[in-house]
Amino acid sequence: MSDPAPLPLPSSPVTHRRATARQWAAAARPRTLPAAITPVLVGTGAAAAVDGVAWVPAVLALVVALALQVGVNYANDYSDGIRGTDDDRVGPFRLVGSGAAEPRHVRDAAFACFAVAGLAGLVVVALSGAWWLLLVGAASVAAAWYYTGGKRPYGYAGLGEVFVFVFFGLVAVTGTTYVQAGRIDGTAVAGAFCVGFLACAILVANNLRDVPTDALAGKRTLAVRLGEQRTRTLYAALVVGAFVAALTTVPWHPFAALVLLAGVLAQRPVRAVLGGAGGRDLIAVLKDTGQLELLAGALLALGLAL
Repeated sequence: MSDPAPLPLPSSPVTHRRATARQWAAAARPRTLPAAITPVLVGTGAAAAVDGVAWVPAVLALVVALALQVGVNYANDYSDGIRGTDDDRVGPFRLVGSGAAEPRHVRDAAFACFAVAGLAGLVVVALSGAWWLLLVGAASVAAAWYYTGGKRPYGYAGLGEVFVFVFFGLVAVTGTTYVQAGRIDGTAVAGAFCVGFLACAILVANNLRDVPTDALAGKRTLAVRLGEQRTRTLYAALVVGAFVAALTTVPWHPFAALVLLAGVLAQRPVRAVLGGAGGRDLIAVLKDTGQLELLAGALLALGLAL
């Protein structure tokens, strides 16, 4: 993908230091990585239910997902930072907004991650022979960049949850299943809905925390558009919807009911969100929701494979 025209730098000068390795790791936002790992687990479980696991494509799919997730996080850091959206930030550490790294270095890190995802994706395409997957990969990278990048980022228009559901739910799960089993069935689609809903719940919790600052910065996320109360209801509905989607596979795969064990981890974040938690208290909700997605996905994958 060609290098897009850089966005304008904020008018106020920022003194940049040399970011440490620990700061780069923090800016990669490791707590969001379950959103990349889980769809590969569930997609692999669905493949096992269809025709058996193919480990090489599965591992490559994981590389693609992880590289895209980290790339999205660095791209958001860059684009939000140069727009000034992160000037008064409550959430996790940002490289550009804090002045720890030059914007161009963070942008280049995002592109490096996208390149890794692209290379791993090319190998998957070559192994599967499904060259149309190149279009899916290109769309995934473009969607990752233009979430907060470009002149009209769709994340600023309240469409971020659509991106997450499609690419970290439907595409990631069914794509993982396809490159291993050569086809997609209803089980994979149900698993994709489960994963997509929980991935969206992570983003909804993140954007709920940032409603005050996003509104001031003109970032019209879905949470800003809905308002705090309806966003809290949406979060709970997404968590419940994920379990409902997973349980639709039980008539054909009885062990998929194992996913209900993850309900233990759902109680605390749902209570916190519905109870009015805000600001830094929602950082714990992000962590809990990520752990919930990972555990629910692992249990569903196991149940489908048994």
